[in-house]
Amino acid sequence: MKRAMIIINPSSGKEQAQEYVDKIEQLLRDEADYDVVINETAKELDATKYCASACADCFDLVISVGGDGTLHETINGLLDQEHRPLLGVIPLGTVNDFARALHIPLNTDEAIRTLLSPKRRKVDMGRLNDQLFANVVAAGSLAESLSSVSSEDKSKLGAFAYFREGVKELFGGSASPLTIEYDGQTWSGESPLFLATLTNSVGGFEQIAPDAEVDDGLLHGFIIHNLNLLNSLAVGTSLLLGQLKEHHEVTYFTARQIAVRSDEPVRTNVDGEEGPALPIEMHILPEYVEVIVPEDTK
Repeated sequence: MKRAMIIINPSSGKEQAQEYVDKIEQLLRDEADYDVVINETAKELDATKYCASACADCFDLVISVGGDGTLHETINGLLDQEHRPLLGVIPLGTVNDFARALHIPLNTDEAIRTLLSPKRRKVDMGRLNDQLFANVVAAGSLAESLSSVSSEDKSKLGAFAYFREGVKELFGGSASPLTIEYDGQTWSGESPLFLATLTNSVGGFEQIAPDAEVDDGLLHGFIIHNLNLLNSLAVGTSLLLGQLKEHHEVTYFTARQIAVRSDEPVRTNVDGEEGPALPIEMHILPEYVEVIVPEDTK
């Protein structure tokens, strides 16, 4: 019999995640002939530990039930594993960028039914120092402010919690000295925000990198040079129109390897969660994870 592991974050989806576990378990057992194990996260890195055990025990399927943070921890259990199970995603978070990029339904019942889809897609992962990321790495003062958003605020306010923190930082007007090396080229200067993304969706905006594909083998980099109030309005318009890379205050590039350092203490935000301090190095891992996707996606 095939074996599936459900990894659930009970605090995701405004604390409604537990309501869906029985539906997932019944669906997998009755309609897909899986033996199902359920693991609930209680502390940091639980999802990574559970996923790593699923790899060691050669499970066929691992399902992440939660937000982008839960997914980030789950995929890190796949790092350097000889056997990597098929990945299913039930998005219950504030933003759900990875699910958006793969057209996995944000409606929970529809996402659960997607687990029966016969369609698979091999997607790229990024390796940042000693961890994987599925969607985005951000560095700079604005990225640090977004990391300060509490789980309580995410649950109560949704995406507005990030917007509120971003506005606070915008009026602060601070920037960080960054040196960014990518595929043999170097950029140095002051920047409030640097992004390296694997997908077209960042922070719920699905047009930040419209050319990015989950399997194109590339990191898509954006260096924001200046983000005062007037520039932010223009950058925001460019973002919504899918033209961010063309804005005069933005340097855009694609690369397979990126290194970022600073003369000042600067932390990062990785897949929506607080990440390591600079310096960092990252590179692409092409088609590293196979994911269940809806039948009607390309």
